[in-house]
Order: sequence, then C-alpha cells, then structure tokens
Amino acid sequence: MMSETESRSKNFIEEIIDADLASGKHSQIVTRFPPEPNGYLHLGHAMSICLNYGLAQEYKGRFHLRFDDTNPIKEEAEYVESIKTDIAWLGADWKEHLYFASDYFEQLFEWACHLIREGKAYVDDSSGEEIRQMRGNLTQPGRESPFRNRSADENLDLFERMRKGEFGDGEKVLRAKIDMASPNLNMRDPVLYRIAHAHHHRTGDDWCIYPMYDFAHGQSDAIEGITHSICTLEFEDHRPLYNWFVENLPVPHKPRQIEFARLNTTYMITSKRKLLQLVKEGHVTGWDDPRMPTLSGIRRRGYTPESLWEFCKRVGVAKRNKLNDLSLLEFCLRQDLEAKAVRRMAVLEPLKVVITNLPEDAKETYSGPNHPGDPSMGEREVVLTREIYIEKNDFMEEPQKKYFRLAPGKEVRLRYACYITCTDVIKDADGNIMEVHAEMDPESRGGSTPDGRKVKGTIHWVSATENVPFEARVYETLFLKEDPGEVEEGQTFLDNLNPNSLAVSTAFGEPALRGAAVGEKFQFERKGYYCVDLDSRPDALVINQSVGLRDSWGKKQGN
Repeated sequence: MMSETESRSKNFIEEIIDADLASGKHSQIVTRFPPEPNGYLHLGHAMSICLNYGLAQEYKGRFHLRFDDTNPIKEEAEYVESIKTDIAWLGADWKEHLYFASDYFEQLFEWACHLIREGKAYVDDSSGEEIRQMRGNLTQPGRESPFRNRSADENLDLFERMRKGEFGDGEKVLRAKIDMASPNLNMRDPVLYRIAHAHHHRTGDDWCIYPMYDFAHGQSDAIEGITHSICTLEFEDHRPLYNWFVENLPVPHKPRQIEFARLNTTYMITSKRKLLQLVKEGHVTGWDDPRMPTLSGIRRRGYTPESLWEFCKRVGVAKRNKLNDLSLLEFCLRQDLEAKAVRRMAVLEPLKVVITNLPEDAKETYSGPNHPGDPSMGEREVVLTREIYIEKNDFMEEPQKKYFRLAPGKEVRLRYACYITCTDVIKDADGNIMEVHAEMDPESRGGSTPDGRKVKGTIHWVSATENVPFEARVYETLFLKEDPGEVEEGQTFLDNLNPNSLAVSTAFGEPALRGAAVGEKFQFERKGYYCVDLDSRPDALVINQSVGLRDSWGKKQGN
C-alpha cells in the first residue's frame, strides 16, 4: 500500500529534501518553527507549524521550537507561554527541543567579533535616520558611512564598550560591511547589533546590546543543526544575507533557507501590528476573541486541530501568494465536527407555542440519538411539555409558497416527539405575535401515525419549562471585505470592520446541555456547530457558534 506522500504529488520542498537525502548531503532532516514572542500566533503561523512539523514526521527527523527573542522592547513571557500552548494544541511535539535565541547570545557576540576581526563588520555612530538615508533605494545605490573604514582594533574596542553599557540607546550600532551598491537593499551594510537598555524576559539586565533578527536567526539555525530553514516568501530577499552570514562565519552547520507562500485567508488580517491595534483599541475583547484569526481565538470559537491540519493540507505548499477562501476553512471544520459532535436541540430566537390539548403538568419523554450516524454514541432524552419554544422563523402567519414549517392550519413534526397543527395566533395590542397555539395529534407520539401520513416540515424545539437557558454568541466575519487590507484613499483597515460581527441573545437548549464543559462541542440541529465558551460558569452557560451547517454567510455578504 502506498503512503499518503507516495500517493500524491510531492511539493517542491519535499523534492528538495529528497534530493538532499539522495545525495548524502543530509542523513537526518531537522526543521524548526521560530516565532518571535511579540504577539499571539495566528492562522498563518498554523501553516508554518504544520509544514515544519509535518516534514519532520514524514522524514522521521527532528522538530525544534525556538523563540527568536532578540527584541526585549516588544517581547513578553506571556507570549512565550501562549505560543507553547497553541503549538501543543495543534499537536506539534517539540519534545526536548525547546530553544531560545537568547541561549546563544554569547556565541552570537563572539561571531560578531569574528566579523570585525575579518574586516567584515564595523561600529557606526550614524543615527537611524542617517543610516536610512545612506542606504539609498531601488534605483539609487547607497552611500558608505564615514565610519565604515575604522580599524578592526577600534571596532572591537567600541563593540566591547557597547556591551558594557557605555553608550545610550541609538548612539551606535554594529553593521556588516558588505556592498553599499548591491541591488538587494538587505546587503547594503545591514545592522547586526543595536543598543537597547531594556529588561529581557529571560536574560534580565545581562545585556544591553541585542542582535538583529537577520543576524540571530540564521546563526541559531546553524547552531541547532537545522537542515532546511523553511520560511515565508517575505524572507526571499533576505536569503542572500542569510547565506552571507553562513559563508562568512565558522558555523558548525550550513542550513538552507527555502521560502513558501504564506497562508492568507479571506476576511482575515494576520498582521501582528494590526491585530495588536484591534486589541488595544477595543474593537475585539482580546487576543482570544473568537472573531480573531489567532489560534487562541480560533480554538475558543470551536475549531479543532484536525480541521486546521486539513485546511493547510488542502491549501497546499505554493511558491506564490494567494488569497484562500474562508469557506474552505469552514468546510474543513464541518467535515471534522460532523463525525465528532453530539446532536442537541436549541432555540436561539424563541417563539412560545402552547399545545392546548396537553395538560398543564404534562411531561412526556422521548429519545433522540446523540449522533444519527453512530449508534455507539447512545441516546439522550428530550422532554415535551404543554409550552415549548420554537424558532421565530419556523412560524409564518401568511406562509409563502413551498413554506413547510408551522403556519395557521398547517401541521409539522416536532423532531423526535409528535405532530402539531397551528390553531391560533395570539398577538399584543400592537399586532406583534406573542405566542402560537397548537394541537398535538395524540396518535403521532414518537414521530409517526398509524395511518402513515407524512408531513413535509420537521422543526426543532425545546420545552419552555424544562430547558437550559444560555447566552448564545453568533458570529459573522470580523471584516466586510474579502481583503480587509484593501482600502480607499483616506481610509484604514478599520473602516472595513463589520459592525454586525457579533450577535448575542438569550437562547434555550434541551436538558441534555446541563453541565456542559468549557470547550465541549455540539451540533445544534438545523442550526450549526457550537462550542461552550470559557466565559461559562456552572450557573451561566455561554455558547459560541463555530460554523453554520452551510456557507450561509457568503450569501449574506452578497458573494
């Protein structure tokens, strides 16, 4: 039998790895996921995690988790812990291979000194603005710094004094000496170290100079023996610099950087800066708001790790960026929850129905399967009483053609229970419908009749007196446009926010919902998939909508 990899076409990264193994360049594959601990992981990161961990599993190699923690001004221990939680939830196991770039600060400093001694790095007194101006642009070459030709001894002395804290923030930087006329701006004497008198979440106040990401990243890969440094396309222009460091330093290994297209999904923004703005300005309730594309938000919404893996698999590994359809992500979740989620009945917009030929104290019990396709999941009891709730849109006083739900004189089936026929409509003084009266066919108990007659409409319901009330949170997309970053002149991405992205209501569920635990998932029959929110308490259940039974939001948006 062919493996999954053998039965499909391999992506270009797998082809590279196969060639490296066949040539003897590598005998074991080592990949890594290297987040900066300056924010929460989002859906785009899931693609990178699944790819890097998946390749390590496929080739029976190693997978590392390394935090590239080189910027103490923006980094926090809170982010480190949230990232570890998210990766573990996805099922990527780094085992004992947890690392931090800060573990290598001493080695990186020594390698920077090596570049200075080799005449390939120098201390620059220019300000940040002066360095930007000297850098040039895509049509103009850069200009050399007036400090570029300092002697190695002077540079070593200044760099050591930078480390000792003799200079203020921004007073000096260490730059690589490469080529100020290079067509690649990243090669125009990039900054290697900057001064930052800031407390680091791991090293405390031991350092006041910190390596730039481009310098620390590749060398950390080399220290750890990473064979294939897989990153997204925005780092493609950085690859020559990555390779320059590897070639000009006495690193123990020489990793290869490979770029792939990042995961972009319609109606989502994954810029850390913009996500932070949404949180800080109160447009969402936090990083884990279920409308957010963060993994903590997606998890809280009710998404499963398996659905994200399937989504990443279907999107595939590409060389060009594209915008992937949110409906595919939702399909993957439905597909996963279809087999897992127990069924329950819940009414989100209740309309009271009084079954007039049932006694006031009536309490009839019927059975319903927990899953219609899996008898092993057992059954639950549903309770029918004289007063029940149905959805408001399951009743129409003046029904349209082919309307098969409840209407005056029309008969419908209450799922699992019986047939009822509407006999009266009770309204208030303003003509608003307050409740509906109906009669039950006593011979239809259990959902069928001796005469075998059929009804075209079956609706869900809950008892108005034997139920579990809860707060229902129903979501639309956070943004109105497929690409929220596309804005008119004078606008920002915030102008594309959807004012109706969250609707909250008091809903009612069948008694089997009682005691539902945080994270527990259900299919509310005829409504969609739902998940118990972490705001829930034993006496106050809160349930999030995860996804509808079909792609209905796309139609609402006019797509």
